[in-house]
Amino acid sequence: MLQSIRDRSKSWGAKIIIGAVVVTMALFGVDSLVTLFTGSPDDVAEVNGQTITRQQVEMNVQRAIRSGQVPPEQERALRNQVLDELITDALLDSYAEDGGLFLSEGQLDQLIVTLPEFQDQNGRFDADLFRNRLASAGYSPTSFREELKADMQRQQLQQGLAFSDFTLESERERLGELQRQTRSFRYHLLEVGDLETPPEASEEQLEAYYEVNADNYQRPEQVRLEYVIIDRDEMAAEYELDEQALRDAYAERGSDAERRVSHIMVTFNGERSREEAEARLEEVQARLDEGDDFAELAEEYSDDTSTSGAGGDLGTVSRGFFDDAFENAAFSLGEGDTSDIVESGNGLHLIRVTELDMPSFEAIRDDLQREAALSEVTDDFNRRVQQLIDDSFAADDLQSVADDIGLELQTTDWVSRDAAEGVLSEPGVMEAAFSDDVLVEGFNSEVLELDDDRRMVLRVADHRDATLLELDEVRERVEASVMANLRREALRDLAASQIEALRDGDELDIDWQAVESVDRQSGAAPQAVIRAAFRLPRPEDGARYGHVVDGDRVAIIALDSVASGEVDAEVEGFVTQMAERLRAQAAIQGLLEYLRSTAEIERL
Repeated sequence: MLQSIRDRSKSWGAKIIIGAVVVTMALFGVDSLVTLFTGSPDDVAEVNGQTITRQQVEMNVQRAIRSGQVPPEQERALRNQVLDELITDALLDSYAEDGGLFLSEGQLDQLIVTLPEFQDQNGRFDADLFRNRLASAGYSPTSFREELKADMQRQQLQQGLAFSDFTLESERERLGELQRQTRSFRYHLLEVGDLETPPEASEEQLEAYYEVNADNYQRPEQVRLEYVIIDRDEMAAEYELDEQALRDAYAERGSDAERRVSHIMVTFNGERSREEAEARLEEVQARLDEGDDFAELAEEYSDDTSTSGAGGDLGTVSRGFFDDAFENAAFSLGEGDTSDIVESGNGLHLIRVTELDMPSFEAIRDDLQREAALSEVTDDFNRRVQQLIDDSFAADDLQSVADDIGLELQTTDWVSRDAAEGVLSEPGVMEAAFSDDVLVEGFNSEVLELDDDRRMVLRVADHRDATLLELDEVRERVEASVMANLRREALRDLAASQIEALRDGDELDIDWQAVESVDRQSGAAPQAVIRAAFRLPRPEDGARYGHVVDGDRVAIIALDSVASGEVDAEVEGFVTQMAERLRAQAAIQGLLEYLRSTAEIERL
């Protein structure tokens, strides 16, 4: 089968027509075939003269969504990520080709037959499973082989870089020493209150900071929206059902609930006739009417010796436990009710439900009201939704649509596509608001299905482009940032002066916090302090001093001693592996950065 795939893939006509039809049909439907055969797909990027098409991006996006890897609401972000990945792939493919990397057809065959996705329950390659899995993912056999081959060549390239790195024995020993090392030190946190004169920000400093950090004070593109919502829950909340309807709904829900059941069974066709058995149960019924206890009567009358001693208790049952006659009788009863005489395959019965496994009527009254009301308003909800579809499509505004259907026209303040809250943050809402039809053409949006019970139509009432906010509009934010920087700088200067005094042997009134024999992962001090303590040189004559910024504070550190910790071969092996992995990742990242810096990449 694999050989036949390979043979057919050599036919360029089959490759282009069959492969393209399978992919576009699977992903985009019949309409896409018109574009396929009547014109080239739009180019979205060019890498060293090699084009990347919109169709390539969309195929990868839809495959990711259909596979469940990415939720549909993240489609926009995914599209940018996919384009970046396709550009990276193009760079790696070109580099691998220039380097002479090669994967034979036989190697591809061997890889495909060993993929578990294409194997049956016995671990053997299944040709039908292979074809079906490819079709469901939007691949033809040919396109899958080509993509698999390119992917494996990229892996060869990256693995080659990773495996070319190694760690010397001396490096392993040094990493182990550093990892298990412990340190004892003291630290003191300087805060704004330690400054003799708090700093003040000048207008020149504010303006300079604002200009350097202008990107932080951009107002994004924004819109003000009008919208209407049809909400089935709100419609149901206005619908009141009468008491009997609610109790009928409760009884219907209870008809399938698990229940605890007891019975009194009388057999016949042995020592007694059916008529005698029936008369015996009629006697029980009479005594029940007189107020006798069901459990005591079960012990006296029931022929089911396995339950009679327990008052006839059969335990908690659900549908499917007993034959139809017994089950229908048991599940038609409410809690505390007793059936008429019921005949089943093993005799005649009186059945009593002693406990119903469901909340009381009052406890779920509100739920019953909501469910029943939702059911009652469904037809009206569907009618209003259809009217919303018809009216909003034809109308040049939303106010008339709202008035016609009896909805409230709601408006928003300025909102950007990435900062929506409430109903505007629902999937698809802001995408519709910033679509060309709504934003550029000024149309009402299509009816948006927010969930099973809500439908929405929106319209752009006003729009403003992204712009740099004036300094006066963001003065408080700028001033807060400048003041934080000035305070940190003043604290750094104070720390530096105190450290200089300590090195000169001066005695300072410092409230030191002592930390004894800690490792790098210790939580005995703020992490910024511990990291800084482990960066200081080993002390020789007296303590080593340093300082580090920790948020709005600056810590002075006095390193007193360094000791070798206990050897842990497992941990040290893990540290070595992590170091090798990080170096390999750095090598791969370095290659990608080099390829990007030397390539001609244009996003169209």
